[in-house]
Amino acid sequence: MEFERINPMSNQLASTAQAMTPEEAGAVADRAALGFQAWSAMGPTVRRATLTQAALALESRKDQFVAAMTSEIGATSGWGVFNLMFAVGIVREAAALTTQITGEVIPSDRPGCMSLALREPVGVILGIAPWNAPIILGVRAIAVPLACGNSVILKASENCPRTHSLIIEAFTEAGFPEGTVNIVTNAPKDARDVVGALIDHGAVRRINFTGSTAVGKVIAKRAAEHLKPCLLELGGKAPLIVLEDADLDEAVKAAAFGAFMNQGQICMSTERLIVVEAVASEFVKRFAAKAKALASGDPRDGKTPLGAVVDAQTMRHVNNLIDDAVVKGATIVAGGKAESVLMPATVVDGVTADMNIYRDESFGPVVGIIRALDEADAIRLANDSDYGLSAAVFTGDTARGLRVARQIRSGICHINGPTVHDEPQVPFGGVGAWDMVGSEAKQVSINLRNCVGSPSKPRPGTFLSRS
Repeated sequence: MEFERINPMSNQLASTAQAMTPEEAGAVADRAALGFQAWSAMGPTVRRATLTQAALALESRKDQFVAAMTSEIGATSGWGVFNLMFAVGIVREAAALTTQITGEVIPSDRPGCMSLALREPVGVILGIAPWNAPIILGVRAIAVPLACGNSVILKASENCPRTHSLIIEAFTEAGFPEGTVNIVTNAPKDARDVVGALIDHGAVRRINFTGSTAVGKVIAKRAAEHLKPCLLELGGKAPLIVLEDADLDEAVKAAAFGAFMNQGQICMSTERLIVVEAVASEFVKRFAAKAKALASGDPRDGKTPLGAVVDAQTMRHVNNLIDDAVVKGATIVAGGKAESVLMPATVVDGVTADMNIYRDESFGPVVGIIRALDEADAIRLANDSDYGLSAAVFTGDTARGLRVARQIRSGICHINGPTVHDEPQVPFGGVGAWDMVGSEAKQVSINLRNCVGSPSKPRPGTFLSRS
């Protein structure tokens, strides 16, 4: 049996894939268990060489990846190429990790004894990847587990089965032992049963999921029944704070990139623009003009910065957020409601806490502007969310930016940069919906060009992390 993925723009057939049953998915897990036996026995040099070949195989399929992403999810060619090159970087970073997996010597109280702690592969890793950044997130789900000696199953998104299948084709070409790299595709109606069967399977030892918070909770509960650890990367409602000493032109550029890149369908997308009152009117004027200049069009033509959103459901969701905000007193200063998956870049000013757009993830090309009294109020507004993946703050003072960044409850915070920014070698993760107990790793990126010297003469940025 097969299922069809329909192009969101043309409503024509984009791709077909095998509609696996739970039993067929279980058979894939059986093969992965056999693949683990062969792959885990290989040394780090072999793993590194094989992953390096996988990176080359991914690069060689550029045109196929771009075509698949355009037809399956309405992505622009630019987003497709960016996805591919970032994913290639992830694989190369994973290849470099193979010789860095170490253990430790632990002192013993018994004379003549020595204890060794070793890190060993655990078995089959299930990676469940979404459609919005399909190459990046598909590769991220499997590359490091493979570097550690595990076998993998990529559970493809029903929205982009061809794109995810291309990843597995590239890894297979690289020369992994049979059964080491696997894929499961299923019709949308069978997703719950297929994923449940994979989580329940005895060979599957860990689950890596990227997607919505609602689905993440279901997966975590199912895995908990078997005491299987989960790595969950869920939704976002990223704030970008603009302080009164910020370079407004640079802030506008970063806000537009963060809010509208890939039609706002990125977990790190800027969803809340928090602007201090002293510069709010001027910022809104400039940002609205920037948004109005961002045209949307058929991604197959490659002539516009915005392509299509993934489906009509997204269009309706964004339209509902806009309607609710306007009824409650907000003002549309750019864009507006859409009648198709080609949605305009939309800016809603005067957003308040009683509006749905204030708290609900839009995952579309709409961003709300929230006016803050001052720095302290801006930090309060940024933290008024259950989400905590990415954030940003714009200021002319590096020290001030770092001080504000450390007060924002977010796993990632960028100073004078967009909320949408990541690199293969940098830690990635959020801290939302937490209880403030213990410590969390936090990534802070500082773009010094807007803090020191002339903005026209960029200076190198710096990445910091703390725990």
